[in-house]
Amino acid sequence: MSTPETPVVRTERIGSTLLITLDRPEARNAVNAAVATALAGALDALEADPTLRAGVLTGEGGTFSAGMDLKAALRGESPEIEGRGFGGLTEADPAKPLIAAVEGHAMGGGFELALACDLIVAAEDARFGLPEVKRGLIAAGGGVIRLPKRIPHHLAMELLLTGEPVDGRRAGELGLANRVTATGRAAEEALRLAERLAENAPLALAAVKRVARAADGAPEAAAFAFQREEMRGLMASADVREGMTAFAERRPARWTGR
Repeated sequence: MSTPETPVVRTERIGSTLLITLDRPEARNAVNAAVATALAGALDALEADPTLRAGVLTGEGGTFSAGMDLKAALRGESPEIEGRGFGGLTEADPAKPLIAAVEGHAMGGGFELALACDLIVAAEDARFGLPEVKRGLIAAGGGVIRLPKRIPHHLAMELLLTGEPVDGRRAGELGLANRVTATGRAAEEALRLAERLAENAPLALAAVKRVARAADGAPEAAAFAFQREEMRGLMASADVREGMTAFAERRPARWTGR
């Protein structure tokens, strides 16, 4: 249980992955100002360490996050970080891949934290929901914006307009979750997936993210122009030379991120 003296977000290095754990199980990992600040700091640590290739975001106590801490909000606390959005993540732009490992509830802002990640691994009995309309609000931490881009429009609108949740198995059927696991195995599977990503060139992974973001809603000509600039940078990198050499020599590549 977190107290004022203990961290509300824990980090652990596992191989080349940073496991980031929301640690307020007594509040179902709801996000208050302290969690937002700590999560932003954990993401900064991930970005700053060149030996870390990916991050996995999960929650302690069998739940991902219940979203905004309403009690803290009533006290005047903000769960947002300026320029980085809810939880210090939903409007951030991390260069490295981030995977959500969802057990239990990912409700409201918790679901939006997962949507801000690049990949989602869900336990089969996890619960994803955006119930803001039941409180007179909208899912303003990225839910309304991102969900219709992740799954078919009419299915997204059903979730947004009814506020009703779906379980992890249904999230997999909708294409919202990359992997669906047995209960208690989401973080384990997410870490395996992160290590698979880490086999690839870090500069290329970051470039994929940038191009995908730039192409979202942009005219094709503009997207290709942006991609050409990214390719110029990649082609001049040591990693491209290493990748080609490793392929020719039939050995694993030794990436340097340069």
